[in-house]
Amino acid sequence: MAAASASLQSIPSSVKLSCTTRATSVTASNCLSFKNSINPVFSQKLATTSKASDSRRGFSVKSQSNPTESSRPTKVHQLCVYEINERDRGSPAYLRLGQKPVNSLGDLVPFTNKVYSADLQTRLGITAGICILIKNMPEKKGDRYEAIYSFHLGDYGQISVQGAYVTTEDTYLSVTGGTGIFAGAYGQVKLQQLVFPFKLFYTFYLQGLSADLPSELLVTPVPPSPAVEASPAAKAVEVGATGPNYSD
Repeated sequence: MAAASASLQSIPSSVKLSCTTRATSVTASNCLSFKNSINPVFSQKLATTSKASDSRRGFSVKSQSNPTESSRPTKVHQLCVYEINERDRGSPAYLRLGQKPVNSLGDLVPFTNKVYSADLQTRLGITAGICILIKNMPEKKGDRYEAIYSFHLGDYGQISVQGAYVTTEDTYLSVTGGTGIFAGAYGQVKLQQLVFPFKLFYTFYLQGLSADLPSELLVTPVPPSPAVEASPAAKAVEVGATGPNYSD
């Protein structure tokens, strides 16, 4: 025993240090190795998440690269109509929500007027909507409104518009949508003020339509002027002088 003890004591210190260092290195390696220490459940979740993320990225790129998903028909269809207030619908109504004796911000003007074909021979329907007063312009003897309204044209469908309505000048509004033959419509419409607020002429520039407009809507317009009037037959909504199931 004494001899064995003496032998151990005689082992050089460098050998002892080498063994100790090697053991420490193995332990540290085991501790620092991600492969050896990672939880297998976590590893599985990480792989699944990574695959799902890659799948989403691949789907997104594919969607963006497909031009048919965002494309819409761009052909421009021109349509002209007249809006005429014949003073028989109680329109417009003026609601002074600004609570001032003069036109002021916040006043509301709901309205509905009759719509006729561009040649004034056919009653097509009505307009219906509301104007919100944005600015009174006494120096121009007029007002600026934000208008939100629709053209209801019987079986043909409906066109919705929104934008600035300035009572002293021509303006453009955005076409925000439509139904019937106007489904998918977008574009703009020019509003020509003939006699405020009784006579207006509109020129639509419609895009997004799936088919051409019917020929009976594409008539030659009567030149816009303050003197225009609908034909007696159209005013009386006689047979043959109205659109199909016209809105009233």
